[in-house]
Amino acid sequence: MTTSTTTDADLLAAVVAATHAAGAQLVERFGARPRLETPAQVRAAIDANDEASLAVLRPLLAAARPGAREAEDEEAGGALPAGEWWVIDPVEGNINHLHGTDEWAVTVTLVRDDVPVLTVVHLPLAGPSGTTYTALAGAGAFRDGQRLHVSTKPALATALVGTGQAKPGEDAATFRRIGASMTAMLPAALVVRAWVPATLPLVQVAAGELDAFWQYSDVRAGLLGGALLVTEAGGTVTDTAGRPWTTSSTDFLAAAPGLHTAAVDVLSTVA
Repeated sequence: MTTSTTTDADLLAAVVAATHAAGAQLVERFGARPRLETPAQVRAAIDANDEASLAVLRPLLAAARPGAREAEDEEAGGALPAGEWWVIDPVEGNINHLHGTDEWAVTVTLVRDDVPVLTVVHLPLAGPSGTTYTALAGAGAFRDGQRLHVSTKPALATALVGTGQAKPGEDAATFRRIGASMTAMLPAALVVRAWVPATLPLVQVAAGELDAFWQYSDVRAGLLGGALLVTEAGGTVTDTAGRPWTTSSTDFLAAAPGLHTAAVDVLSTVA
């Protein structure tokens, strides 16, 4: 028999449990090092990991919120229809998992009427027993129960910032903008880095360990959870021109409030 949780706080606990269960399944698969010599082998290995994680997540999320639908394409962007939707990345940073590094996560976000209201980002290999980031709209952002706050830095000159590639096979215009943005930011910021996947630097922005992150993408699964975490930790989330960010935006910027305007000024020079 399935039952529905009645509050978002109850639901958050159920989602945490689901991501931990999926993470345990992925830890069992970690280190197998499948053959990755051709694009077809890479795709098959990614799909196998996704399927193993989703086999755990789907029944648990369905039991927790029977009426919520799943946005099934994890690389899709754009607005979602009205109602409640699960936006899931079953192995965010899948390519990192396959290469034997620990920079991957299980990410689940509940979107209600196209606004993220709840997110869980579980990193099974971060720390002795994993690390879990959570946020509820209006209730703050947390790492393993400890409240998070973004950086208080006032200037890019002392800032650690970064960007990243949303998915394999981006178009040439996106690759050009990624490179141009890094070139523009290098003389303005203290250090510039590049990441895959997006949620890992975004949890660092929420925790005050990274000062800004931008991406030329509308991939929902990589941005919605991080956007909620950063906002709930006191950060500023917009597009790269400084306009309010929504799921219909074509690019993304999350930053500490004290240097957000400066980051927009730099990124606004990128065509």
